[in-house]
Amino acid sequence: MRVQTGGEELRVLFSTYPMAFHTPGGGEVQLLAYRDHLPQIGVDVTLFDLWNPRFDQHDVVHFFSCVGGSVHFCHFVRNLRKPLVITSSLWITEETRHLYPIDEIRHQLSLADRVITNSEMESDTLARVLELDRSKFAAVYNGVDEVFQKRPTPDLFRSTFNVRGQFVLNVGNIEPRKNQLGLAQAMASMPDHELILIGHIRDAAYFDKVKEAAPEGRFRYLGPLDHHSELLRSAYQACDLFCLPSTLETPGLAALEAATQGCRQVITEEGSTREYFGDEAIYVSPKDPQAIASGLRQALSMPAPTATQAGQIYERFAWIRVVEKLKSIYEGVI
Repeated sequence: MRVQTGGEELRVLFSTYPMAFHTPGGGEVQLLAYRDHLPQIGVDVTLFDLWNPRFDQHDVVHFFSCVGGSVHFCHFVRNLRKPLVITSSLWITEETRHLYPIDEIRHQLSLADRVITNSEMESDTLARVLELDRSKFAAVYNGVDEVFQKRPTPDLFRSTFNVRGQFVLNVGNIEPRKNQLGLAQAMASMPDHELILIGHIRDAAYFDKVKEAAPEGRFRYLGPLDHHSELLRSAYQACDLFCLPSTLETPGLAALEAATQGCRQVITEEGSTREYFGDEAIYVSPKDPQAIASGLRQALSMPAPTATQAGQIYERFAWIRVVEKLKSIYEGVI
């Protein structure tokens, strides 16, 4: 194990699959949050440059994702005998393993000195399903940026987009995993509320299905908003509740940010959401639009989280706290 001394910094090279930042989502926000906060605790981070790789100038290579083909990059790093850390961002169960290239994923993760997951539940599940040693896995929680402690007026969002009435908010890339279709179908039982979606469209055909399923006149797609923008935080302040009924979450960064902003939350029961939110959210089955609708109605009947409750979320999951464990993992593989 390398021990940091004096002014010496750990040097870590970050890489991910080539298309990741075409439609950035939670995984990409996480990568950049690590990049921004690790230098504050003595870890120098470089983003991989295809034309100037500089593997030999770094102590650790940290690869993000298990997207198909990623195993080749990881194999190259292993052949260089560089310490390799992989963030899996993956939730696979015995019931869903047939949907994934299990052998390739197992091979990729077996190459890592340590696999970073977003929860202890995720570590347990991946080790069991992939039949890998549990000691290879380490949980580093998703985090919240300090900016989400600031609460702008809801009027900023409402005036910018001419939003007048009550609405349910969903923030996330538009794709089947995020299950906006199930949410749109559930909105039939919410006649007094509009559904507002914010995020990149990753699957255009799926987005068309969402539009078709949403109640006429009560659906708006606003496109992506900058993650650190005051306008996004104003949207959280303006909504009646936030809903993320994904087929799985580990959990979504948007859910953590909504909780820090004091939103009432309806989120999926699939994944590791309960490890983060405990009794502070309503959990629903993503497979059943009626269950989502019931969760929405239940959430509306409950008081919004107090400022103290929202503050506790931030104190537990602030990025600057999160990266301290990540640093210790880097030190342990050198």
